[in-house]
Amino acid sequence: MNDTKISIYTDGACSGNPGPGGWAAAIMHNSTTKELSGGFERTTNNRMEMFAVISAIEYVSDTDDPVTVYSDSKYVVDMITQGHAQRWQQNGWMRDKKHLALNSDLWERLITLSKERDVEFVWVKGHSGHKINERVDQLAVEACSGKDLPIDDGFANPPLFPSDSLFG
Repeated sequence: MNDTKISIYTDGACSGNPGPGGWAAAIMHNSTTKELSGGFERTTNNRMEMFAVISAIEYVSDTDDPVTVYSDSKYVVDMITQGHAQRWQQNGWMRDKKHLALNSDLWERLITLSKERDVEFVWVKGHSGHKINERVDQLAVEACSGKDLPIDDGFANPPLFPSDSLFG
């Protein structure tokens, strides 16, 4: 890959919340667009939003080119850009003294990926007519109804205690 910026548009969807979920990403690099999508049997919309971003960044892991992730998920963009997810990580995946942070398995992956490369997160308004955002929304919704969807293990077996959420 040439030394150029990579643009990634992502979206997640759920048929019910929780319910069957789908995620999608469009990766643009050097005038080429690659679409990725997938789904899970039972999950949440927020997990699918995060999984889309993680999958796309992992897909471009063979390059050091800077990445801009465009997402209509305030949950994902704000948690990273405002440092909330990083604080939860530092606090053993506790939001505060009494409450576990949800989706710590995916936050751990996303924080690690973001530290390994130059990633910028940009919020885009969903369902506002942006062609690429609408396309990934369509792919994510279609992925919700896929056949033989795998189990989202992080949703099916969430950590019960902060130490359970760490990889190892």
